[in-house]
Amino acid sequence: MKTELTLICALSAPAAFAEVSFTQRSLPDHTYSGGWEHYVGGGVAAFDCNGDQLPELYAAGGENPAQLMLNETADAGSDLSFQTNTPEALAVTGVIGAYPLDIDGDAILDLAILRNGPDMLMQGHGDCTFSPFADLGFESGDHWTTAFSATWEAGNTLPTLVFGTYVDRTDPDGPFETCDATLLYRPDGQSYGPAERLEPGFCALSMLFTDWSRLGRADLRVSNDRHYYVRGGQEQMWAMEDTPRLYAEEEGWQPYHLWGMGIASRDLNGDGYSDVYLTSMGDQKFQYFEPETGGPSYRDATYERGTTAHRPYTGGDGRPSTGWHAAFGDVNNDGLDDIFVAKGNVEQMPGAAMEDPNNLLIQSADGSFTESGLEAGIANLARSRGAALMDLNLDGRLDLAVVNRRAQMELYQNTTAQGNWLIVQLTALTSNTQSVGSHVELRIGDQVKTREITVGGGHASGQAGQIHFGLGQETEAEIRVIRPDQRASDWQHITANQIIMLSH
Repeated sequence: MKTELTLICALSAPAAFAEVSFTQRSLPDHTYSGGWEHYVGGGVAAFDCNGDQLPELYAAGGENPAQLMLNETADAGSDLSFQTNTPEALAVTGVIGAYPLDIDGDAILDLAILRNGPDMLMQGHGDCTFSPFADLGFESGDHWTTAFSATWEAGNTLPTLVFGTYVDRTDPDGPFETCDATLLYRPDGQSYGPAERLEPGFCALSMLFTDWSRLGRADLRVSNDRHYYVRGGQEQMWAMEDTPRLYAEEEGWQPYHLWGMGIASRDLNGDGYSDVYLTSMGDQKFQYFEPETGGPSYRDATYERGTTAHRPYTGGDGRPSTGWHAAFGDVNNDGLDDIFVAKGNVEQMPGAAMEDPNNLLIQSADGSFTESGLEAGIANLARSRGAALMDLNLDGRLDLAVVNRRAQMELYQNTTAQGNWLIVQLTALTSNTQSVGSHVELRIGDQVKTREITVGGGHASGQAGQIHFGLGQETEAEIRVIRPDQRASDWQHITANQIIMLSH
């Protein structure tokens, strides 16, 4: 399979290694607020909506209107600068979160918006204006929607969409044990029919289509909130067959119960398969995928890697933490992926910490993780929810935007002087222009770093357009793309510290 590589931007080599450091920058006034139907959610979508390569931020507001913040940073490496410029179509209330993806295959990113109310599919027009799709046939009922994912199934030009609903607010016996169904929209040609209900639903707060087996089919992982399913529920993995079904224990799927809030996915051990990090109340869980079983099997490695992040490390509150959004990313460009976790009490839960700082777990060469949130400058004590960990000023360093419940949204610019890097922007000459479901492989010597291209996960927060690699001291590498149909491009030589467009 032929690929075409285009240089977009190149910067000079970075300075020598230093401690991880973030500097807080200002954002327009924005707060995620509301009653109990907005205790969860509070996501942000990070994506370029006007073609200047700089990612914008679309932040959920709950009972406040959602805001689109345009990225007006002067040039690569400059101080981050955002200004509110929300088109009327996006300035809606009831927004819980949003995910960018190219639904109609025109190479312009659209938005799937999760709401306390009817969900929305908004068509992007390339100038940061949006309007409802006129001809997709998508219809949403009045749901409490708290999770989303999307993929392209074989033979379809439109994506398969799935919305995770939370408690059924119309059930008089609720809220406990009244979890609503997961809603699956499979395209019928060029439009969508009524949703297929995947039941039982166990109050999904995060979901992710992932090709866990690397055989070309993405199945659906769902992380559920034990607080409301109470008993009889668990984490789920749906096999996306003609009629979706849940994987069984004899196939390798192990019953697992937690207060599931968010999913992050990344190959951490270099075997080419995605591992997972799951946020919860109390312990956060890191699990290795085990390919030798032949099924969707995962082994808990939370304590051996030091990723539990179960209590606050500053603020003086010793009660258990509450984790929400999680993201992998190499924040110091040393070639090792780190983990960010947004933390915050649901509201006033007495058994959980009220002063609950966000985590920044930095990976060491031996594979262990060390908490560095306080030293890095990102240890806020607000009730954080969704986030974006993304290079917002095109300098090769991952910046951080965090949505807080009943507190001002925050922005942190990565000012760490460490390591070489590469950012890839992937485009495909198909209706699946982002090449969702593909794997990007970066080879350095006999080691391969793998990124699965997905839409979903996190906590009500999605991002699109950048695939970031930290390279450490390495200055050269090779790169290729493996599509969902298993066709692999040729390896291409690249050099460090640049943003490239890879078309295939």
